[in-house]
Amino acid sequence: MAQGLEVALTDLRSSWNNVYHHTDDISVDHLLVRRGQAFSIILYFRNRGFQPGLDNIIFVVETGPLPDLAKGTRAVFSLGNHGGPSPWIALPETPGPTSLEVSLCAPPMAAVGRYLLKVHITSFQGSVTAYKLGEFIVLFNPWCPGDAVYLDSEPQRQEYVVNDYGFIYQGSKNWIRPCPWNYGQFEENIIDICLELLDKSLNFQIDPATDCALRGSPVYVSRVVCAMINSNDDNGVLNGNWSENYVDGVNPAEWTGSVAILKQWHAAGCQPVRYGQCWVFAAVMCTVMRCLGIPTRVITNFDSGHDTDGNLIIDEYYDNTGRILENKKKDTVWNFHVWNECWMARKDLPPGYGGWQVLDATPQETSNGLYCCGPASVRAIKEGEVDLKYDTPFVFSMVNADCMSWLVYGGKEQKLHQDTTSVGNFISTKSIQSDERDDVTESYKYGEGSPQERLVFQKALQKLKSGRFQGTCRADSQPSRPMSRSWNSPWSLDTPSLRPSDVVQVSLKFELLDPPNMGQDINFVLMALNMSSQIKDLKVNLSAQSLLHDGSPLPTFWQDTAFLVLSPEEERTYPCKIPYTQYSQYLSTDKLIRISALGEEKSSPEKILANKIVTLTYPGITINVLGAAVVNQPLAIQVIFSNPLSEPVEDCVLTLEGSGLFKKQQRVLIGVLKPHHRATITLKTVPFKSGPRQIQANLRSNKFKDIKGYRNINVDFAL
Repeated sequence: MAQGLEVALTDLRSSWNNVYHHTDDISVDHLLVRRGQAFSIILYFRNRGFQPGLDNIIFVVETGPLPDLAKGTRAVFSLGNHGGPSPWIALPETPGPTSLEVSLCAPPMAAVGRYLLKVHITSFQGSVTAYKLGEFIVLFNPWCPGDAVYLDSEPQRQEYVVNDYGFIYQGSKNWIRPCPWNYGQFEENIIDICLELLDKSLNFQIDPATDCALRGSPVYVSRVVCAMINSNDDNGVLNGNWSENYVDGVNPAEWTGSVAILKQWHAAGCQPVRYGQCWVFAAVMCTVMRCLGIPTRVITNFDSGHDTDGNLIIDEYYDNTGRILENKKKDTVWNFHVWNECWMARKDLPPGYGGWQVLDATPQETSNGLYCCGPASVRAIKEGEVDLKYDTPFVFSMVNADCMSWLVYGGKEQKLHQDTTSVGNFISTKSIQSDERDDVTESYKYGEGSPQERLVFQKALQKLKSGRFQGTCRADSQPSRPMSRSWNSPWSLDTPSLRPSDVVQVSLKFELLDPPNMGQDINFVLMALNMSSQIKDLKVNLSAQSLLHDGSPLPTFWQDTAFLVLSPEEERTYPCKIPYTQYSQYLSTDKLIRISALGEEKSSPEKILANKIVTLTYPGITINVLGAAVVNQPLAIQVIFSNPLSEPVEDCVLTLEGSGLFKKQQRVLIGVLKPHHRATITLKTVPFKSGPRQIQANLRSNKFKDIKGYRNINVDFAL
């Protein structure tokens, strides 16, 4: 009589499976599979081989602390019973004398997370034996057509899921700077930290069974991750700080990668890391989402609106010197703002609104009571469908709000102009498999000034005015602003021209004479043009003040007054200079200076406003690779950097990192750098992963925080 079948050993074939599931960069020792794609295991039996007519093998998979058949967090399925009640599949493959290869497949809608695999074996005489076979992790699968995150382009999958480095664009619309970033989603322990992040969410703490059951939805998971990247509601990953005081943490400008942040959060018992701003929040979220298998990219929007009251109007206030004032309503235009796009189907929306979805982890406003934003369909934003969830009105305002300028004088507010084109420019992301910048502005809105763009704006405004929303949108997106000004209600569909007067007769603008290099004087001219047939007698108040990148103004540090008499159709220039010694002590980390001009004619009450944002630039860090880069062989790296200032700088620290090149971030204490001193150091490392890699470098001191550099290299296998 045959004995009952007993399992002696299980081979989860981690190394083999992970290659085919595009997870071998995460691990070759632990099984990580993507849902909707088969993987194989081998069962080794103690006493005999598997006999199909005599032995019945039943597999059990469980995830979460409270596995439940009804919720889909527990599945029971028989070997060979394809099409049974469970969507999980187990098929026999290659039998051996005392072994059996089995093909298993998680359904393409399975919850992502850590699973326990068990087996129950019933032999012909009725004996039942049960075994725990091991643990494995299920991830989203952009290679599977049945998965909600399916992306049908292999180059896009390589860029938005597999690529572990990239660029985040900063600066201003007139000077767009690529900032290198190490996403490092496949680095050691990052997958475990990402799963820990899900388990630390408020959703899991309140109802772990339901939370785990909902983890099959990329819409749900993306909202959970978005809320967990910031720490406003929970022990999320990052504390935000826009105060310019970072003494008890890290200046956000100094970070060059996500790995150090996530590992610090984990090592500190999931206490928030200090500090982040928008690009850091977006970069860390990109790491987590790519690690979980959701295609994700980082987006920068230049001149990004922050409309706090949902009327699609950003109000800016100026005094009679042209100085921008702090906004009590907290409406601002950020010099740039950074968020994520994640690729997913949206079965919760009408057809056609899947694809790229905006998610913004920067804690600006609440959504469903938590500080998160999205996913909001990019197509819905372009078409003005602000009644589609989630948080579409807020995102629409970031790229397409109108900007209203007001003069505050003598306790009154005078409208200067309404600008319909200044918000939302050069919306940027890294190109696919290239270091070039890809402009995706047309995905978000029709061309500025086009009839279609204005029609979409009016449609969005009308929907907001009527309060028609589908599902849950941002809690504070309803209009709350009192309609007290006499000139026009902000809810009016009328969109005035630049000035309330009929025709602009005098124009003002600034032009730089030299590149705005840090440490040098800023030389520029004010250009005044009389477009009328009459003489114009102008008084122009000029001022300069530093800005934070979120648009918050700092105190004015330079002022001047120009008196210009312009003949008909005459253009005149007025030269200006701001010495380095004057602006250096007032400069923020963002290195932004706003120069403003407020002009008035002696014979007219009309005011003319002009402004320009100047972004001061540093020389970059040069990185040279000395020799061929080969896995497991020493590699020398030369780093060249300099002090761009005409004064000594202290507390200089150079940091380098790069996934597959350094096991951890490298810190080199430099100390003091003399004025304009150029230094060279050489480091050695041993690459441990092959393929395209990037080194990211940052130099900080007591005078500057973010001189950046990078170098792309290709690491070969040893021959």
